[in-house]
Amino acid sequence: MENSHHVAPSSASDDGYASYEEQEDRTGQPSTSKGGVQEDDLRGVKGVTLLLNSKNKYRSLKVRTASTLVLVGSFFAFVSAGHVPLMLMIFGIQWLMVRELFKLAEHAQRQQPKPPGTGRAAQWYFFGVAAFWVYLRFIQNQLTVEVTSNARLAHLFGWLLKKHTIIAFSLYTAGFVSFVLRLEKGCYLYQFGQYAWTHLILLFVFVPSSFFVSNIFDGIIWFLLPCSLVIINDIGAYLAGFFFGRTPLIKLSPKKTWEGFLGGLVLTVLCSWLLADVMSSWSWMTCPRTDLSLGRLQCEPDEIYVPTVFALRDMTDLLPASLEAQAVETYTSTPAPARAMLRRVADLRFVARPMQLHAVVLAMFASIIAPFGGFFASGFKRGFKIKDFGDSIPGHGGMTDRMDCQVVMAMFSYLYFNSYVAREVTVTVGGVLQAAGQLTERERMELWLHLARLLAGDGLLPTSLLGRIEQAGQRAMGRTAALS
Repeated sequence: MENSHHVAPSSASDDGYASYEEQEDRTGQPSTSKGGVQEDDLRGVKGVTLLLNSKNKYRSLKVRTASTLVLVGSFFAFVSAGHVPLMLMIFGIQWLMVRELFKLAEHAQRQQPKPPGTGRAAQWYFFGVAAFWVYLRFIQNQLTVEVTSNARLAHLFGWLLKKHTIIAFSLYTAGFVSFVLRLEKGCYLYQFGQYAWTHLILLFVFVPSSFFVSNIFDGIIWFLLPCSLVIINDIGAYLAGFFFGRTPLIKLSPKKTWEGFLGGLVLTVLCSWLLADVMSSWSWMTCPRTDLSLGRLQCEPDEIYVPTVFALRDMTDLLPASLEAQAVETYTSTPAPARAMLRRVADLRFVARPMQLHAVVLAMFASIIAPFGGFFASGFKRGFKIKDFGDSIPGHGGMTDRMDCQVVMAMFSYLYFNSYVAREVTVTVGGVLQAAGQLTERERMELWLHLARLLAGDGLLPTSLLGRIEQAGQRAMGRTAALS
């Protein structure tokens, strides 16, 4: 995610992409005009562009701030609407990103001959297949709960959930065969290039960003907090670089500075501690959604969201075994007076929610690693000599320009949650129903009878009703055995 100005350049090619080549100065370096700010106004030490020296930076800041407020307001409106609207919002964002990149793929091969009447139908077909496979995979348990709430729905769509993977593969295979049959002599390079572009876009943009869908249903906090930390880091780095930036950070993004990078890191870590504390106290943020309803949620808070007393010595439990052993060895070799002081420090206690400690880890990743998604995007755009992936967001560029870091964060937050936070065995109604769907008819009848007896034993089912259930179950099992 870039912390620089992004607005339309003074000239652009016919397909809407502004080329750096159109604005080169006598040194051979790009002389860009962003937010009405000429390169000469931004020139800093050794010819490097710095925001600090911009004469028109406040005008660009105003445009960027206004669009940021609109984006943030819309974002939190979806958060308050619930899990399913958030999932649809993510899908809409992905659609915009993929649309921008499909357009870039066309731009990259504009000089190559292509078949007459070639459109993007095949690309969007593969996008639809990828969405079908990824989304149903992530919400399979929730969808099973909804489908089995009605016998007719269960009959119509039960097979779809059970055979989802092979159906997705069959749809992909149909697209693959169609692609091969449509190959035309003299256009092979263009057609195979578009095929490769489509798969790379889906693999590196669509699939990773879809991990946020899983995070949403594990608790909105696991979506909102990582997203917020990336946004906070972007704003903090931009403001720190805006007011204090003097030392260039990376050649790919000349206006990025070390002052902005470090300022964003400090602000993000501080905000992560406060945000995790606030979000953890709200059940709407922490409760997992086990179905696709839109109602309010109430659940017993997980232990990671409950205030806990920690001692500094407890932090050694978070270290890998090898580092923990090294720390113990270092402690035992320390002189006695120093060991006494270390013991007093180690016994210091503080109260925090475990989620706040997890939030600091997320903040460190959002500040140190996630920005490389933005650097990668910067190098990608420079390689194709374009300024932005699009111009849908004033002051920011395209949707892909805003989501480059979020894609990296989505993968990390999903893997971190499932590696360090999620229980080793998580039992949900959707998970049980999904497993039950894999049983034979007789096994499902047996499960039904066992559940009825379990409920009766707990006093949740009248004994008289249990008797009728057992009789009906035995008759159904007898018919099943006769048919087999």
